[in-house]
Amino acid sequence: MILSKKISNIAPSLTLEITAKANKLKKEGVKVISFGAGEPDFNTPENIQEAAISAMKKGYTKYTAASGISELKKAVCDKLYKDNNIKYNENQVVISNGAKQSIANTFLSILNPSDEVLMSSPYWVTYPELVKLADGIPVFIPSTEENSFKVPAKEFEKYITDKTKAILINSPNNPTGSVYNLDELKDIAKLAKKYDLFIISDEIYEKLIYGDEKHISIASLSEDAYSRTIVINGVSKSYSMTGWRIGYTASSAEIAKLMGSLQSHFTSNPNTIAQWASLEAITGNQDMVYVMRDEFKKRRDYMVDRINKISGISCKNPAGAFYIMMNVKEIIGKKYEEFHISSAFEFSKLLLDRKNVAVVPGEAFGVNNYLRLSYATSMENIINGLDRIEELLNMLLL
Repeated sequence: MILSKKISNIAPSLTLEITAKANKLKKEGVKVISFGAGEPDFNTPENIQEAAISAMKKGYTKYTAASGISELKKAVCDKLYKDNNIKYNENQVVISNGAKQSIANTFLSILNPSDEVLMSSPYWVTYPELVKLADGIPVFIPSTEENSFKVPAKEFEKYITDKTKAILINSPNNPTGSVYNLDELKDIAKLAKKYDLFIISDEIYEKLIYGDEKHISIASLSEDAYSRTIVINGVSKSYSMTGWRIGYTASSAEIAKLMGSLQSHFTSNPNTIAQWASLEAITGNQDMVYVMRDEFKKRRDYMVDRINKISGISCKNPAGAFYIMMNVKEIIGKKYEEFHISSAFEFSKLLLDRKNVAVVPGEAFGVNNYLRLSYATSMENIINGLDRIEELLNMLLL
C-alpha cells in the first residue's frame, strides 16, 4: 500500500521533538533545564478558568456554529477595533482550534497548486509545512542579525515571480523576537498592492512587546492593505492558554466563508467551553497580561546581558515574543570527546547529553549557527541553564 506522498513529505516539528526528549529525561529522574518551550509558564488566569467552569454548569457543552460563537466573534471584532484600529464584522471572523489551524485554514483557502508564499528566514517551523500541505511552495528570504532579522520590502521584491500569491509576516516574530515598525510595514503593504498579493499577518505575540516598540497591524494602514490582509491571532500566548486551542482569523467575508466551510468538515466547531473561556480572556480583566509581560521583560534582560558576557556566544536584544536567537558560530567546528560540533544541531545534542539543557537548534527555523532559547521559564531555570551552558563552553574553548 502506498501512503500519502504529501503527508510523508511533511517534516515533524523539531521543537516538539526536543521537548519530548527533554520530558523523557525528566521522567527518568534527570534534572533537565528546558529552553524549548513555546508557551508561557504561568497558569491560565483565574477569571478565565472560572468562565470555563461557569460555561459547563450552564450547559454550554454542545456544538456551536463551525466558525465559532457569535459572542466571541463580536468580542474579537471589538478587540481589533479598540487595539488595532481595524473594523471587522462578525462574518469576517473565524474562530479555530488554535492559531495553527487558523494559518492552515488560510493557506488552504487561498492557495492553488504551485502558488508561492514568501516568508522571512528564520521562520516558525510550521509555516512551510502548512504551505506544502495546501499544495503551495514556501519561498524563504534570508534575514540578517544586523537588521534584527527583519526583511525589508526591497528584499521581498527580489523573490517575487508570476507564481507569488502571498507575503507572510510574523510580528512580533517567532523565533527572533523582531518587531516590524510603521515604515517597514508601509513598504510591505505598497509592495503587496503593486503585485496584487495577499498579506498574511501572524500577530499572535502582539501583547508581548517590550520597551518603546509598538505593535502595528498591517491591515490598519490603508483600505487596500485591509482588503488583502488576513490577520491571524489568538489567546494562547497573551493569556497563557496554549492548551485551550483557540485562535482566530479576520479577513474578507469571502475568505472567511471559505474557511468556515473548510473547518466545518475538518473539525466542526472549536471547543465550546474554550470559546467561552476565551470570551472572558478578551473582554475580562487584563491585569495578568501585564504581569506576565513585565516578568518576561525581566527574564529577557537578564538573559541578553548574561549571554553577551559568555565567551563564544552572543545575541541581539529581541523586541517581543519570548525567544532569543543565540549566535553559536564560534562553537561550530569545535570537538568535545566523541562529539564533532559541525552544526548548531550537533551543539544542541551535546548540551542535552552532557549538561541536560534542552534548546532548539536554528536548523528547525531554516538557519545555521543559532540556537533558540525561550525565556518562558522561571528565572531559577534561566540562571541554572545558562550556568550549565557556560560550563560546557569553558571546556570547549580551553
